[in-house]
Amino acid sequence: MTGHDAAALPPSELLDRPVPPQEVAPQAHPSVRLVTGFAGFGAGSVNLAIASSIFAAGSGEPDRVIVGAVAGAWGAALLAGAVIFLARDRPAGGRWVRYALAAAAVAHLAAIAFPTYTTARLGLTHLSALLLTLMIIASLAWLGRAAGEKRAVRPGRLLLAAFAGAVLVAGITTPGLAASTAGKYAVPHGGHGNLAPGGHHQH
Repeated sequence: MTGHDAAALPPSELLDRPVPPQEVAPQAHPSVRLVTGFAGFGAGSVNLAIASSIFAAGSGEPDRVIVGAVAGAWGAALLAGAVIFLARDRPAGGRWVRYALAAAAVAHLAAIAFPTYTTARLGLTHLSALLLTLMIIASLAWLGRAAGEKRAVRPGRLLLAAFAGAVLVAGITTPGLAASTAGKYAVPHGGHGNLAPGGHHQH
């Protein structure tokens, strides 16, 4: 039906006219953007934990230094990218960020399947990083399909969705951090103010 034909119809028939499928396309939900940012923060933190674990277990071997430096740089890039994404509503680096994320996912999968002396004992940490990276990839793909569309969301629902996303990301990130060297030497909760006689924290 053309616009001229629609204008000739009475108001009652216009209200009853079925909406074409292209007018009810799925719309991006703001909570997906928040979850994407949360996953970016989690993945960045876990990659930094991987880097610190590699450096802590190494004795200055060149290959270990290189692997640790790459993991640390990627972790810092993820943290910065998450901040930029939440501030600008679009990923830094454009479409190339998807290739970088895919390469990182393959690297984490390889570290799990074929552990070397640089990645041994970091299987759970790499698994957490892999899951968070896949979460970012899936979220960006979903948002890309719904690009340009807006949706009004009630603040209560957005807050609930943001809380659920934060809990999910935390549930994946925490075990990965705990399995790293940083997690093993972390001071337990409630023990920050308790000093041993020698001046060290009690564990």
